[in-house]
Amino acid sequence: MPELPDITVYIEALEARILGQTLERVRVTSPFLLRTVDPPVSALDRKTVRAVRRIGKRIAIGVNDDLWAVLHLMIAGRLHWRRRAGKTLAEFVFSNGTLSLTEAGSKRRASLHIVRGEAALHDLDPGGIDVLSAPLDTFRDALAAENHTLKRSLTDPRILSGIGNAYSDEILHAARLSPLALTQKLTPDEWQRLYDATRTTLLLWIGRLRAEAKGGFPEKVTAFRKDMAVHGRYGLPCPRCGEKVLRIRYADNETNYCPTCQTGGKVLADRALSRLLGADFPRTLEGLEALKRR
Repeated sequence: MPELPDITVYIEALEARILGQTLERVRVTSPFLLRTVDPPVSALDRKTVRAVRRIGKRIAIGVNDDLWAVLHLMIAGRLHWRRRAGKTLAEFVFSNGTLSLTEAGSKRRASLHIVRGEAALHDLDPGGIDVLSAPLDTFRDALAAENHTLKRSLTDPRILSGIGNAYSDEILHAARLSPLALTQKLTPDEWQRLYDATRTTLLLWIGRLRAEAKGGFPEKVTAFRKDMAVHGRYGLPCPRCGEKVLRIRYADNETNYCPTCQTGGKVLADRALSRLLGADFPRTLEGLEALKRR
């Protein structure tokens, strides 16, 4: 799912192309995409683009009459600055080009809301704080309001705005903290490391994605990148210590971490494997290696 760095670069590319341009028409081709009925899609026709804004992991395009087209790309939705060959869910035809939305796979999770006014736009905002502008105290208070794991809290859109599975893995690795550490148990030093790692990681990837786009429209948006430290790198060496990256799998999600850098050598319980192995589930790296040799 595109997260804060990806959405930031998407918005910068859109601002360079559509601010001040006329949105000639919107063509929605998927019955699953549009989640609102009033105002109608046609209300956007022949309106001038006044703003492009990030709302959590959503992209909001504002036009005349305080109308907003709000896109949530979910896991597989992607934007393209041209007419896209093959199946598209929607096309936004501007006076200077066409923005198309596609979604890989058969699950139609991407969404489009058309709303009027700031209040309606605010209703689509889960309410998480902006991690790049919040001071340490605000950051700490938001995450420690309830006692949850760091992985859960970092990815909760009601707590932090725009962070998901991929960048939470990278943040926790940079902070040298376990994804299962509890927010109300962190020391002052750990809070400082988490805060610094959150900001540094997001800014690092915004910079990398800008450089990758080279002023063009970002067409290689993905949650898996070769330069990531742990996310999507199960079984590969940690770039800091060389230990193999491990994972916790739950439903469709996977948390990647380095046991040496983040958990003091402890192997975190994977729900599927824990159920399968029961008491034989290894708790240490040595136990994991012994299990592999069986």
